[in-house]
Amino acid sequence: MIKNILIISSNYTGHGHKSITESLSEKFDIVPDVKIHVVDGFSLGGSTLLKVGKMYGPITRNSEHLWKIIWDYTSVKMTFVNHLVELKIRTRFLALLDQVKPDLILTVHPNFNGSIINILEKNNIHIPFVTLIADLISITPFWADPRADYIISPTEEAKEKCIEFGVPSEKIKVLGFPVRSRFYNHTSKNMPEHYTPGKPLNCLIMSGGEGVGNMGKMAKTLIDNFGFNITIVAGRNEKLQAHLKKTLGKKYGDKVKIYGFTQNIQDLIANSDIAFIRSSPNVMMEAVSCNTPIVITGALPGQEAGNPRFAEKYHLAITCGSMSDLVPTINELLDNNVAMLKEIKKSQQEYVDPLIPENIVKFILNIPSEDLQTASVSREIPAVNKINYES
Repeated sequence: MIKNILIISSNYTGHGHKSITESLSEKFDIVPDVKIHVVDGFSLGGSTLLKVGKMYGPITRNSEHLWKIIWDYTSVKMTFVNHLVELKIRTRFLALLDQVKPDLILTVHPNFNGSIINILEKNNIHIPFVTLIADLISITPFWADPRADYIISPTEEAKEKCIEFGVPSEKIKVLGFPVRSRFYNHTSKNMPEHYTPGKPLNCLIMSGGEGVGNMGKMAKTLIDNFGFNITIVAGRNEKLQAHLKKTLGKKYGDKVKIYGFTQNIQDLIANSDIAFIRSSPNVMMEAVSCNTPIVITGALPGQEAGNPRFAEKYHLAITCGSMSDLVPTINELLDNNVAMLKEIKKSQQEYVDPLIPENIVKFILNIPSEDLQTASVSREIPAVNKINYES
């Protein structure tokens, strides 16, 4: 039986990888005799690779064009990137295996799939290796290494992409997108039968942990045209938070509340009638779990490109392509006594599944016995020096 699990996650490349890891940890922690060890994969590469991971926020905040170049280039240079990461993490990773002695390795970040499998193969280390895809549809080929024992996919669409990348269908398990339990622990809000402008809706504007987008301009438009009450989450972008407080707070007073990175984001989402968000898969699925209608206001090139289309396909959200479309989009949501908002809420209720994290954990802990037998062929870890790493 699998009792000791090593999870390779990431602390700085957006907040989604940490959130997914936390959602699984909640379920692993209540299973008797099961231990998990979580490590930031970038920390295994020392200060150099850790700096690379920390660059994700500034790049995606300040230059989506540069991020698209990086995405496109690395997607066609997989062998080179995997080799580079392998060289940087090898020593610390082997030391980590010697320390943890895991029964299974689970990765929730694409940059460490091929590189870790390379290290395991070259050192004749047989440990079951499972990948959990943290994107919805526009997945990088780094998620789809066919040498993994299993790949857990959040959607059928991501599974089809994995198959296109050469992963055998039988290795891919579609189990849904895991969300932390606190996003489900809210009483479902009923939309009013009749929208009354004199009783403005409560709206949340956010764009993930990095705080990007035209949030100030959006807030002004929503207040000036509809009188909405606005809550803005600027994430880790302290400069943006200060600017919004100075400009919006002075003009609109109590109509606007502005937060930085917050730990109670589930309460802010759940207490909103509409959430205006970029199409981060983690934030999208958290809003769906809170049963809060979504207006998608943008998508990061690469991993988020297909998310607006995906959300509209399942009637989880409506997309607003530009600021000039914002007022018409809201009018569409409010027409016919907020009929579209009610439809989105109903679709979210049908789509959401609070048991996804539990089902993923059950699957991992019950990997077929033949895989464990293969893994037991060789557990001898090459002798290496103990190395400190950031976990």
